Amino acid sequence: MNPALDPLSSEVGLDRPGNERLRFEFGHACAQRVRHLLEDPVAVECLEALGAFLAGGLERSALDDCARRATLAANRHPGSKSIDGCGHAAVSATYAVANAVSGKARQAADYAAYAVVYAGGGYGAVADPASFAPEHEWQAACLAGLANSRGASDPA
Repeated sequence: MNPALDPLSSEVGLDRPGNERLRFEFGHACAQRVRHLLEDPVAVECLEALGAFLAGGLERSALDDCARRATLAANRHPGSKSIDGCGHAAVSATYAVANAVSGKARQAADYAAYAVVYAGGGYGAVADPASFAPEHEWQAACLAGLANSRGASDPA
C-alpha cells in the first residue's frame, strides 16, 4: 500500500532470510507509533515483548508465543462501534502489533498506517490516498535509517 516502501523494501532486502532482525525492528517501530490506539492489554504486552526481544531480554520461543496471542487478539477484536469508523483505529493498531511480532514488517507498516489515518478521520480519511502520505513518508525514512544503520542494503 505504501508506494515508496515497496521499492525500498526490495532495495534493502527486507524479506531476505538474513534480515529477520531488520523486519522485527521496522515492525516494532511502526507498531510503536500506534501504541496509544491499542485497547487490548494482550496487544500491549506483546508489543512490549517484541521490544524486550530486540533488547536481548526475551527468548525466541516466548516471542513466538506472543505472536500467536497477538494474532488471536487481533482476530477477536470487536471492531468499531462508531458510525464514522474511527474505532477501527484500534483494530488496525492491534493487527499492526500482531504482524510486527510475527516478523511481517510490511504488513505491520500497512496496518499501522491505516490505524493512524482511521484515528485522524475515520472512513473519509481512509478513502483519500493523500491522508496516508505523512505516515508513508515516516515509514520509508524509518526503514531507510534502520537499514543504513545495520548495513542491510549490502548484497547477501
